[in-house]
Amino acid sequence: MNNGDLYNHLLDSLSAGVYVVDQERVISSWNKSAERLTGYKSAEVVGRCCRGDVLKYVDDQGVSVCGGECLVVKSINDGCMHSMEVYVHHKEGHRVPILVHVSPIKNLQGQVVGAVEELCDNSSRSAYVHKIEELEKCALVDPHTGLMKKRGLEMNLRSVVGVMHRYGWSYGVIYADIDEFERINEMYGRNIGNDVLKMIAKTLQNSVRATDVVGRWEDDAFMVIAANVNEDQLNKIANKIRVLVEQSGFSVGTDVIRVIASVCATIVRSNDTVGTLFERLDKLMEHSKVFRKKHVLLKMAV
Repeated sequence: MNNGDLYNHLLDSLSAGVYVVDQERVISSWNKSAERLTGYKSAEVVGRCCRGDVLKYVDDQGVSVCGGECLVVKSINDGCMHSMEVYVHHKEGHRVPILVHVSPIKNLQGQVVGAVEELCDNSSRSAYVHKIEELEKCALVDPHTGLMKKRGLEMNLRSVVGVMHRYGWSYGVIYADIDEFERINEMYGRNIGNDVLKMIAKTLQNSVRATDVVGRWEDDAFMVIAANVNEDQLNKIANKIRVLVEQSGFSVGTDVIRVIASVCATIVRSNDTVGTLFERLDKLMEHSKVFRKKHVLLKMAV
């Protein structure tokens, strides 16, 4: 085994995703864990600039962090390590939470000649996988998205209302409806429509906490049941879901499939029943859709 093969073998043995860039941010190495986390094979990214259209890092507000002085540029300029929590764009379209560590690479003369970037999975995946295994035993998992079915969500909501009445614990419910989803089915077919649902489901899973329950309520509607939240925390989670869904997308031929979600949220009240909770969510969703339509019209008029 020559030095080059040994170097690649060592990179591929690491559990974290690792890639190496030069001073121009051109990728020269990309290990197996980086392939697993992002969906991109080494042959697809080596030789390309990391600030291009591959990873497209955004923060939890959906704002790009790759423009200007990104972590790689900072590390190359000051010779120090930098870290940040970001959401990377997976090849399949969804967003994945990643903890990024960037360190400078120096030559024998101490000059910075590039940087190495470490990608660590920042999701509570093991807890979620265990939760899904338990749900599958009860046949409560939607086969298209891998999320909890409506029946399971209804069971959780009844439990939440009961716990609220008994212990006064704080819960919130987030409802997300995908706008004009039928138009995607009509234009591209049901298979692409199912791929869109899978993309949204994965982004939702990666947008919430391990203790939150995520499910598919209807064909184009999703729900999150969040425990131990106040109104401000719940609204932050809801907005995070909205911006990250809008930042997700994948290519079909020359088209890029993206969706817009109308999102509403409410804290479960001590006097709520499942019925009153649904009534409030329906009204909030109506307001959300009206607001979004007005916002779109205003943008078009500018």
